[in-house]
Amino acid sequence: MADPETPAANLGPVTISSSSSERAPIIYFDGASCFGHHNGAIQIELAANLLLPVGAAVRVDVVQTAHLRCSPAAALALREALDKALAMFKLGQQQPTEEIPAVKN
Repeated sequence: MADPETPAANLGPVTISSSSSERAPIIYFDGASCFGHHNGAIQIELAANLLLPVGAAVRVDVVQTAHLRCSPAAALALREALDKALAMFKLGQQQPTEEIPAVKN
């Protein structure tokens, strides 16, 4: 039996079914409101902020946008993907930008 704490070995390229790509929901969130585990499943609640006008002021409501449930191995794979995406983002932020002169000669 496979160890649930160890991600599965890379078994080669993964083919995503073309029939599912367009139907997969896009989940936006500002943070994880809470997390835990139950019966071996990792549980994470994702939440987003809503800005609601109240007269001249603004009220912030927090709403759940997703209930994430997965195995420990899938959680490790997700964490690895997030770490790699953040590293890519950080690398992109460090790229020197070329100054464009206001007037070219």
